[in-house]
Amino acid sequence: MTLKTTRRGALTTLAGAAGAASLPLWARYAQAQTSEPIRIGFQQHATGIGAAYGRWYGRTTDAAAKLINDNGGINGRMVEIVAEDDGTDPKRGAEVLEKFANQHGCDVGFGTLFSHVVIGSAPRAGELKLPYFVVSEGHHVASGMLNRYTLQPGITDVKSQVQAMAPYVAENLGKKVTMVFPDFAFGHDHRDFFTAAIEAQGGEVLEHIAIPPSETSFTKYFPKIPRETEVLYHVMVGPAVLTFVKELGEFFGPSRPEMFGFIDSLEAVDLASPGLDYLDGTYFWEGNPRHAQEDQSEYDKAFRAAVGVNERGASISDPSDVSTYAHMFGCWETLHVIKAGMEAAGYAGPNDRAALIEAVEAMTDMPESLAHPQGAKIFNGKTHQVFGHQYISRVENGNLVKVHTTSIEDTLYPDEVDYTTQSF
Repeated sequence: MTLKTTRRGALTTLAGAAGAASLPLWARYAQAQTSEPIRIGFQQHATGIGAAYGRWYGRTTDAAAKLINDNGGINGRMVEIVAEDDGTDPKRGAEVLEKFANQHGCDVGFGTLFSHVVIGSAPRAGELKLPYFVVSEGHHVASGMLNRYTLQPGITDVKSQVQAMAPYVAENLGKKVTMVFPDFAFGHDHRDFFTAAIEAQGGEVLEHIAIPPSETSFTKYFPKIPRETEVLYHVMVGPAVLTFVKELGEFFGPSRPEMFGFIDSLEAVDLASPGLDYLDGTYFWEGNPRHAQEDQSEYDKAFRAAVGVNERGASISDPSDVSTYAHMFGCWETLHVIKAGMEAAGYAGPNDRAALIEAVEAMTDMPESLAHPQGAKIFNGKTHQVFGHQYISRVENGNLVKVHTTSIEDTLYPDEVDYTTQSF
């Protein structure tokens, strides 16, 4: 476990302690109560298959907490991030939530990415009555699988992403698709929802190739790709993604089909890495463009500076340390949603958790801003899911160049649940 506080937070605490010494006992007690920090339990993939994401989710979370604290905190209270490693493991994920609620006195749980960990943890969050803000992309929240205590207000889900991508793929790359995806909930979302989305565009998926997330070599799977494939759709995650992409290049050589990947296949991987030149001319979905674009907003520029990444999305202090830029903004935006929700609810402590959830459920438009640097969004309080713009980039001489931005309307789909009807 790591507990992080800002210098400003420490100074505020010291100053408050000095002033409190001259107050009557009842006043000192009241001030101590309101001066307690807002504790946000950060369920971090510090180890396991999600470690690269966990590292950058951590840096982004710390940067957002610092900005919030530098601007007065939440309801006048400092934010304290309480991080626990869940090992990217569902069972440990549930145990981490128990520690947040029963040992650390956290106000909310936050941060989870990998869908199987969310699915394994969310029922425990509901039992603990601990608001659980996930940064996952899985459709499990909006599908109604989870509960009223679990929300995804800072990052879009796979169903909305692929629905918005499919028209571009069908119109520009081809309609006969083979899909390669990891064999767990996140990959299954891609399998199910992209298949439906491309069929709606008059296309078809010729083959679904599911790969165990623990796999370290992939060449044996590639002969399953039908010869008539026009588009290879790939979305792989984990420490072996570089091997996956390199082996794809070795297998196809110069005669590859069009390729459309989710940048998950190359998160935390430098596009200039040896063996990746064959990706030139291929396409990627990006939740947030890793490389600063010509039309870069002032908010993206400020976000990069705060998190410590350069124009290519790598660490300023170590350019070989490439970020998970397409996803990590979700932590920044979710913390700002938590702040806005707590302020709207007048949040003072665990007794106000239901009021916090109701305040977030009441949110709708989220304009592009420093709090939402990835772009404008619309939150659906019934389904607990946010919707936003998606980006398609083309690899050009080692650069990710944005070629298409979807509308938010492209990503919308009919509600599948109304969590607001569930009791607390």
